[in-house]
Amino acid sequence: MDNTALKELLFKLADDALIIGHRHSEWIGIGPVIEEDIAFGSIAQDKVGQANNLYLLLENLGEVNPDRLAFFREEKDYKCCHFAELPTDAYDDNLVRHFLYTHSEALRYEMLVHSSYTPLADLAKKVSTEIKYHVFHADTWMKSLANGNEESKLRIQTSLNKLYPIAMGIFEAGDFEAALIADNIFEGEEALKAKYITKIGEIISSLNLSLPTAFDEKAGYGGRHGFHTDSFAALLKEMGEVIHTDPSAEW
Repeated sequence: MDNTALKELLFKLADDALIIGHRHSEWIGIGPVIEEDIAFGSIAQDKVGQANNLYLLLENLGEVNPDRLAFFREEKDYKCCHFAELPTDAYDDNLVRHFLYTHSEALRYEMLVHSSYTPLADLAKKVSTEIKYHVFHADTWMKSLANGNEESKLRIQTSLNKLYPIAMGIFEAGDFEAALIADNIFEGEEALKAKYITKIGEIISSLNLSLPTAFDEKAGYGGRHGFHTDSFAALLKEMGEVIHTDPSAEW
């Protein structure tokens, strides 16, 4: 059986989870309140755990073990989207990225529960439970800041204007999208994107915020095909700093 299409999907899911998990971990110790340090630390742990489980599925399909997949590939071999790897130096940007990404994940895993690839469908059920709490966290803070004062609302709106166009890169299709759809492994990025736009639009409207309407929908594309942002190489170096001190060690 040719598992090329399935592997592409699993790499995309795993790499997204690993990289955004690392970005979330960067907020430990510098969040605006101590509860946010704890929250983003917990979410980061969930994301890395999800990545590990997805890499295990890839190992079962003939790839190397999760540690090698996570830390020892070339930059061009990662399938994460640009949106996951973006550095966010301000909390408002980090929150909005978390909100936009987490809702895409929630919808994606709702779809994957029905995947014809049973190991992925089973994992999707577990992941969906975790993501439910991530969505609650993101929505709670978005509502709080959108309904806070003029400055907090303006900052959230500014972040939405900047990040929403890049979030469209989440839905960049891979080379084997048609095979995934034909084999009922995944309904496809266009179907997911349509659900996402509706869902996010409803939430943003309820917060009396708005989404940008005129932008390049491919501004955040490239990651699914191995072309990454300028910050990605530094991220990989930092993420693998410890394990690369002795690649043969058993940690």
